Amino acid sequence: MFGIKYIKAQPNTYFLQYKKGKIIREGTGISFFYFAPVSSLVSIPMASMDLSFIFNEVTSDFQDLCIQGDVTYRISEPRKLAQLLNFSLTPDTKSYMSEDPEKLSKKIINQIQVLTRSLIQLLPLKKALQASEELVDSVNKGLVQSDIIRQLGVEILSVSILSIRPNPETSKALEADAREKLLLAADEAIYHRRNASVEQERAIRENELNTEIAVENKKCRIREAKIDADRAVQEKRLLMKQDDIKSKITLEEKNQELVCLCVKNRKKEADAQAYGLDAVMKVCRQMDPEMIQALANIRMDPAQLIASAFQNLAKNAEKIGNLNIAPELLSELITPRTAQNG
Repeated sequence: MFGIKYIKAQPNTYFLQYKKGKIIREGTGISFFYFAPVSSLVSIPMASMDLSFIFNEVTSDFQDLCIQGDVTYRISEPRKLAQLLNFSLTPDTKSYMSEDPEKLSKKIINQIQVLTRSLIQLLPLKKALQASEELVDSVNKGLVQSDIIRQLGVEILSVSILSIRPNPETSKALEADAREKLLLAADEAIYHRRNASVEQERAIRENELNTEIAVENKKCRIREAKIDADRAVQEKRLLMKQDDIKSKITLEEKNQELVCLCVKNRKKEADAQAYGLDAVMKVCRQMDPEMIQALANIRMDPAQLIASAFQNLAKNAEKIGNLNIAPELLSELITPRTAQNG
């Protein structure tokens, strides 16, 4: 109504609204009303897009190759692209006003073809057929460094080479060459297998002989080891006996030293005791015998004292006239001794 319209962008679509040559509104997934007679709408898809390519190139040895692959890209700077290509929508906003959106894919494919040609022309046919990984790396690096891709505001996500094929005639020639090489390799394999079997048989026989020789050598070493072991045991026994004899000799020598030392100690003890007795005897010779007798009687029991008294009486018997000893006194003197002996 009255030229006022409403538009709603998808989340992965970047919209720009121009009015009088100036951008008055832009963004991803926006929605707004606009006055159609004075507004221009630009719609740039931001989602990743897959693009297939196929083209023919010539190798360094002048052989045709058919290269097929895919490239995945996305528009990372929509304002740059809007300045170079026309992504304006028709008044009904259902299609583009120009064919520039289709030119974008052609520009990318042309850039990939230029980069592919620069590498394929340097390689011979056989190497080119096996250079898919090298070709992918070269194209990726070239697209990242490409000024055209950078100016368009496009980001290359991935490049893949699906096939590298020669023309049918060349392919048959390569197949024939490969077939002959395979047959030759098969013949060589048969020859090597037969030769290997003969070598293995000879090696087996040599191994058997070497095994027998090794077994005999081992047996000889075992016998020598047993002899050496017996000899070592005998030597150890002899050493043990010698050590035992030495220890016994040492023990006897120690015993002899101990006996000599004991004899010396006992002699010294006897000399000391003799010296002590001699000193006591010297003192006793100078003392009065009665004093000595009195000292000896100090620790005697009554019976011994009475016996000593009778002894003194016996010595002085000529001085005693009459002495009467009652039987009761003798029984009293004898009874304690008999009880003590009992």
